Amino acid sequence: MVETRRWVRRTGLGVVAALLATTPFGAGPAHAAEPAVELAGSDWLDLGGANAAVGVVKNAAGGKVTNGTVDTASLTGAGIGVALIDSGVAPVAGLNQPGKVINGPDLSFESQTPGLQNIDTYGHGTHMAGIIAGSDPANGFEGIAPGAHLISLKTAAYDGAVDVSQIIAAIDWVVAHRNDPGLNIRVLNLSFGTDSIQPSLIDPLSFAVETAWRKGIVVVASTGNDGAARVTNPASNPYVLAVGAADPNGTAARADDTVAAFSNRGNAVRHPDLIAAGRSLVSLRVPGSYIDTTYPAARVGDRLFRGSGTSQAAAVVSGSVALLLQQRPGLSPDQVKQLLIKTADPLPKPDPIGSGAGQLDIAEASALIAPLNATQVWAPATGLGSLEAARGTSHVADGVTGAELTGERDIFGMPWIPLTWAAVARNGKAWNGGTWNGSVWSGQAFTGTSWASATWAVVSWTGRSWAGRSWNGDSWAGRSWNGATWTGRSWNSGTWAGRSWAGRSWG
Repeated sequence: MVETRRWVRRTGLGVVAALLATTPFGAGPAHAAEPAVELAGSDWLDLGGANAAVGVVKNAAGGKVTNGTVDTASLTGAGIGVALIDSGVAPVAGLNQPGKVINGPDLSFESQTPGLQNIDTYGHGTHMAGIIAGSDPANGFEGIAPGAHLISLKTAAYDGAVDVSQIIAAIDWVVAHRNDPGLNIRVLNLSFGTDSIQPSLIDPLSFAVETAWRKGIVVVASTGNDGAARVTNPASNPYVLAVGAADPNGTAARADDTVAAFSNRGNAVRHPDLIAAGRSLVSLRVPGSYIDTTYPAARVGDRLFRGSGTSQAAAVVSGSVALLLQQRPGLSPDQVKQLLIKTADPLPKPDPIGSGAGQLDIAEASALIAPLNATQVWAPATGLGSLEAARGTSHVADGVTGAELTGERDIFGMPWIPLTWAAVARNGKAWNGGTWNGSVWSGQAFTGTSWASATWAVVSWTGRSWAGRSWNGDSWAGRSWNGATWTGRSWNSGTWAGRSWAGRSWG
């Protein structure tokens, strides 16, 4: 049956509705409440300011230095796998070459739609991927670590909608498969945050990232974009690298750099560990994606797009960590964190809370001897808190029934039992083949290649969603990727009000 649809995003501040269906399409599963993970909206726009090319940002951070003691110019991140839990990656130039992108399981609501599986319909994931590891020499674009490979786990749909349970499942998969042949996952980029209403010590999302850290993965998390005296979850976990955004103020020199006005400052208890350039960064564009059509002023030529946020700053740091790990593969996550903090450049006007240790300095970090006593000794997270509290004020809702996903259950309606989950997640065993938390979410192995180097098998979801509707009765006909744009679907009539995805401005 073909129908027009009205998506509703529910927030703690009321109801924000956006008519997104001027083109008919089939009924879909719940995609568009206020997701626990979101991207920029019209109320976030921060227009103005000079574009910041990734190469310029890398150079300012000492990523292209060659002298008698430092040679960061020869580092590319080769051999290092960076996991990207986001909205997927599109096969655009700079990311579509053999060996660049490996698709992990698609855990998004769009995983059930042929043609959309693993593909970035939003545009955020591709923007981050370009900053981290993009490589398009023919057109002059290069990310921070152009030799690194990306393991993409799509969790967000075209409007950014995703539940915390999907994010936790993705993190658990990264932990379980970090050492699979050809992956070598050493870095995990998380350009999002939730306004969890419980301590990080018990929060399940916080526990998931801490587990990844303890398993040898450097977790890089953005601190959020409210300019608030707090950092979002999971950057609130004291072990991980919490990254705020610097504003280059339109110059390549750092003498005038400041903490970006939108970057969450945190407080004396938890604040950014360091900051990196995060305003008006230019990266790869996904033609016809949600942000591309909603914010056309952000386009830079035909292939590029600019955006601001702690998302972009986190991506800069993730690529930089890949460079350090190529140089010294034996570094532990704690050593990487201490190297970056000890060598960060203080701002001209000191801001020890908002900027943490200061701005990223790749050259100094690469030259400093690895610390021997870098082990962090924070109280270990338990993960025994509430899944609902981890969502904070953001929830997805079924687009047909309006039923919100709330309470202690995942997107399949399966009960969340913290003690059971934490016990297996702690040991990297939360996944059993393609099953997580009692439901089959994905296939059990890589299959085929598609445009990517490898793609994890997709399965049809059985049973019912949290709203009691059958997954296999939902259709997302009318949208397909043709290599240049999205066809058969209207994207440009929606707005986005949330701040969980840490991209603040597109334009």
